[in-house]
Amino acid sequence: MSTVTPTLIRPTAPARPTPPQDDAASAAVRARGALRLIACGSVDDGKSTLIGRLLHETQAVFEDQLAALSHDSRRFGTTGDDIDVALLLDGLEAERQQGITIDVAYRFFSSARRAFMVADTPGHVQYTRNMATGASGAELAVLLVDARKGLLEQTRRHAAIVALLGIRDVVLAVNKMDLVGWSAARFAEVDDAFRSFAAPLALRTVTAIPLSARFGDNVVRVSAATPWYGGPTLLQHLETIEIADAADAPLRFPVQWVSRPHADFRGAAGTVASGRVVVGDPVVVAASGRTTRVARIVTMDGDLPEATAGAAVTLTFADEVDVGRGDVLVPPRERPTVTRRFSADLVWMTDRDAAAGDRVLLKIGTASVPATLLRVVDRLDLGSLDRVADDRLMLNGIGRVHVETALPVAIDPYAENRATGGFILIDRATGTTAAAGLIVAPLDAARDVHPQADAVDPDVRAHLKAQQPLAVWLTGLPGAGKSTIASLVERRLVALGHHTMVLDGDNLRRGLNADLGFDPRGRAENVRRVGEVARLMVDAGLIVLVALVSPFRADRAAAAALFPAGRFMEVLIDAPAETCRSRDPKGLYAKAESGRIVDFTGRDQAYEPPRDPALVIDTATTTPDVAAERLVQAILARVRPLPATALDGAQL
Repeated sequence: MSTVTPTLIRPTAPARPTPPQDDAASAAVRARGALRLIACGSVDDGKSTLIGRLLHETQAVFEDQLAALSHDSRRFGTTGDDIDVALLLDGLEAERQQGITIDVAYRFFSSARRAFMVADTPGHVQYTRNMATGASGAELAVLLVDARKGLLEQTRRHAAIVALLGIRDVVLAVNKMDLVGWSAARFAEVDDAFRSFAAPLALRTVTAIPLSARFGDNVVRVSAATPWYGGPTLLQHLETIEIADAADAPLRFPVQWVSRPHADFRGAAGTVASGRVVVGDPVVVAASGRTTRVARIVTMDGDLPEATAGAAVTLTFADEVDVGRGDVLVPPRERPTVTRRFSADLVWMTDRDAAAGDRVLLKIGTASVPATLLRVVDRLDLGSLDRVADDRLMLNGIGRVHVETALPVAIDPYAENRATGGFILIDRATGTTAAAGLIVAPLDAARDVHPQADAVDPDVRAHLKAQQPLAVWLTGLPGAGKSTIASLVERRLVALGHHTMVLDGDNLRRGLNADLGFDPRGRAENVRRVGEVARLMVDAGLIVLVALVSPFRADRAAAAALFPAGRFMEVLIDAPAETCRSRDPKGLYAKAESGRIVDFTGRDQAYEPPRDPALVIDTATTTPDVAAERLVQAILARVRPLPATALDGAQL
């Protein structure tokens, strides 16, 4: 054991370390703003103590806080009569009682050369989701390792998550070196083990620092206990490292909401996620392909000539463009991919295993769309970092998946742009976060295919037909009467001068969807294709009557999401299974009973009725003519011609 006497913290005002010589390089570092870093690693490796030491020795702790900390240290601390700086971060009562971190604690501090925002994240495996949350906004990771224990499974898991989340600069903080006698050999052993493990992670820099967070060695001041170490202290390294600037990436501006405080102002409000935007710049709405130029950049403090990543602004445009929440504004020559299918790496965060067919809500930027896990490709083995073929992901597992969204979304590979490459998956039943995801690549040729803006607005087509277009989605058990009612409704609407089209499930199964089966995946694709066709017809100004069993709510919700607000109407054609079976107009129930048809809804597959349909028609007690008339009246209430003012600014 070294004879060097460590310096313990006493409740007195700390002395600020001598600031380094200011120069052009340090001025450039300061100009980039606060460095966002995360402290992570396995439980009890000293993360909170390390950050508490940084806060204390950079004078980020006020005297009244020190007094309270002194009292709390006697009650909860683990350092005897000395102040336990870990309590600066462990603010929850449960954290102090157990001596662990549970929630993510964010703290700000600064030195003479740089400002910092640090996230202290939990080490316990059950709080991995909290760690991933903290890492998602960080630019650098301080990965702590207990010098006595070396690399543990949770250390490897955190390192893998750090790399997946796009953090390319890592500090390997080999802590508690005082407990191994300040052994240079042990430090080198831990350093070599980590570099060997992390080689496949493609980290840009790995800087190993031997330290003792409790006593402050090599945290802010150089330690006399490590004459064999010639590198920087932790603070020196954090002050000088250069991190890639999000402002250097292409512009990505997710629209949070459309601001229209009065009739003379309409702007797209949001935060510049990456890149910069300048007044006069051409921009494209990624999903629609509509182009315009930025007319103004508006803030509460007045207009700006330009805005860079992180700025919350409202943009106005030279032309009237259709833009709403979830849209992404981008440069015409640096567009993201707009697609519905992509591969991604997931950190799975719920007790229920992830598997193919899971239906979730995907949130990327300001857009939220229904999505389906098409396939679990593999999982990451945390011991070897090898990818192992698997069809499920368990709690805290990391693996590659294929995802399909109900609507096209604007994406970039996470390695190229974190702003449009990261997403979360939300459990539709509970509303909890199921996974954090990082986009790898589109699954089709969409990378180089970009939407072409319509030459004529859908509203103009609707105006020419003197009706508001509408998709009327009739769902119900086989034999409930969907096709019969759709045919009767169309005849009456046409007689009234309306422009219509019926999309009948059986007819589509004979042509467009002849290649699909009746298993859940085949049914989902059937609904998707019908929804896409119906959307095109609605854009053409038609009233579209869809007669489709479509047994699963998630599939119908995905179809509904294709349409603008007010252009989709879900109608339940309701009849008891016994009634439908007794009718059996096409002999399908009899074939299902004899085994000649499988996956038959109402027998082999459950039917999920709508929870909140626009209309319910009970065909067991209502004649087809009466049912059709009810539906016609409901449709007519929604398809009145657009007022002429609604066409203001429409593209002709």
